[in-house]
Amino acid sequence: MSKVMKIAIVDDEQDMRQSISQWLALSGYDTETFASAEDALKALGPEYPGIVISDIKMPGMDGMQFLKKLMGGDSALPVIMITGHGDVPMAVEAMRVGAFDFLEKPFNPDRMTELAKKATNARRLTLDNRALRKELSDGGQLMSKLIGSSPVMERLKEDILDLGQADGHVLIDGETGTGKTLVAHALHAVGARAGKKFVLLSCSAWDEDALAKRLFGPMLPEDSQLPAVEEARGGTLVLEDVESLSDSLQARLLSLINDQGTPPETRIVAICNMQEQDRTCEDALRPDLFYRLAALRITLPPLRQRGEDILTLFTRLGEQFADEYGCDAPQVSAQEAAQLLQAPWPGNVRQLINIAERAVLQSRRGSGTITSLLMADHDEMQPVMTTEGKPLKEYVEAFERMLIDNTMRRHKGSIASVMEELCLPRRTLNEKMAKYGLQRADYLG
Repeated sequence: MSKVMKIAIVDDEQDMRQSISQWLALSGYDTETFASAEDALKALGPEYPGIVISDIKMPGMDGMQFLKKLMGGDSALPVIMITGHGDVPMAVEAMRVGAFDFLEKPFNPDRMTELAKKATNARRLTLDNRALRKELSDGGQLMSKLIGSSPVMERLKEDILDLGQADGHVLIDGETGTGKTLVAHALHAVGARAGKKFVLLSCSAWDEDALAKRLFGPMLPEDSQLPAVEEARGGTLVLEDVESLSDSLQARLLSLINDQGTPPETRIVAICNMQEQDRTCEDALRPDLFYRLAALRITLPPLRQRGEDILTLFTRLGEQFADEYGCDAPQVSAQEAAQLLQAPWPGNVRQLINIAERAVLQSRRGSGTITSLLMADHDEMQPVMTTEGKPLKEYVEAFERMLIDNTMRRHKGSIASVMEELCLPRRTLNEKMAKYGLQRADYLG
């Protein structure tokens, strides 16, 4: 994403267009010129890989109208307006509408180059962020493992993107089994350090002396592995179970953080796995270390707060295990869907994975139910659960959405096959797909 940014120059005066273009080309920019705002609008879309420099006074569509059109299509597109002497009030109005900045004629070419540099840097950052956000929404590679579209999961994906682009250290906490290590990998993958080292170290897997040596060294001649702080230099160092660090190791880690300065050479992502209800990560760490690590913080949502994501996850996992074991995925009844949605899930996604695998195995044997598995995991659960403040209608709709989603996926988007299997007329199926936000195009292929 480091290619040269374009600069679109819009001015009805040919000499002005050419002089600006030549000057910026000498500065290394890829320029293109337009004699009118109307011509420029045909070429400038929302994802234009550059910025715009436009005169404010032009025949036909003037600069202010042009600016408003551009802002309507992409409010983050930097537009530098060129104004005549004495048109400062108009320039101020342009800034209010959304212009990046303005130049007053006659302007200093070096000032124009300086503004162009600032604007293109801002544009590059915007487009990079959009590309990363698209990767998140498309579910590509690592991010595809963060399955779900519930509000808390959408917010988590946004947090990963935003914090991934930041330089500071990060604290990740949340209940067991929520995917904290996966989020640490994702933070590294979407950030500027993606091509650098990623080192993961479990602080609870070593005694204090062995951990001190593995983390800080010194490295002896017979050692084949660098200390973790050296191995991760310039990249990301992930410390799982950071709360298990002794006081002396906490002090050494704090010294390392302080010595690195800002921005840090090596980013530290600390994962806290405190389980006690009456103790938190803040209680386990010395305050100065906690606040350095928790300047940027992500708390993962428990599975019970993720609504229909539970059914989506169970379906995907069931299909994966069915492929692995060479059998059909278990069919989920409406009652079982309600049970899945209402289960307390103390083990979160890790527990759901286990339930899905066991459901596939018992389905292959032709015995057992999903409800029986849930009851075995949660003695306090009742066979039917449709309470806890949610009307039955919500569970029925969640089940209906899952059923259509599964059938569409199995038949690869064949509307006729889905209509036949579910005994639904086309109009009813179309209405329900629209209601649940399901698109046929997502299942083709």
